[in-house]
Amino acid sequence: MTTLGKPQRQHRVARLLEEQAVSSQAQLVELLAADGVIATQATVSRDLEELGAVKVRIPGGAMAYAVPEHAKDSAAPDDHLRRVMGEFVVDVAHSANLVVLRTPPGSAHVVASALDRAGLSDVLGTVAGDDTVIVVCSEQAGGSKIASDLASFAGL
Repeated sequence: MTTLGKPQRQHRVARLLEEQAVSSQAQLVELLAADGVIATQATVSRDLEELGAVKVRIPGGAMAYAVPEHAKDSAAPDDHLRRVMGEFVVDVAHSANLVVLRTPPGSAHVVASALDRAGLSDVLGTVAGDDTVIVVCSEQAGGSKIASDLASFAGL
């Protein structure tokens, strides 16, 4: 058994949710344990929240966790993005068509994932390090506008 870092554990959680119907956090803890990963129910709960997992009805009427793909037409990704940005982003800067977001150490990937999932039309992509996210913006929008929008999401 091993204790994985948060990014590796969350990747395994997402993979498990894609591969099979997982109806409870306790079941997910057991599946991780069977995969050799030590995680508590509280840790799994936080992972599911950060991944944006939701319970959905599956064929047969049962409920199971799922991580939504780019749900651009729903309000949930924007709500998730606002929550993540407000919780983790501590500084926003820009240059040309780039935005630099600063986070506490180990949190950049959570912000980048939320941005990617939100499907903002003027965000071409993200690159996450440990405490920094580079956001590549369309030339039409430019870094200044997107930085302003993202700072607003973060409450800065």
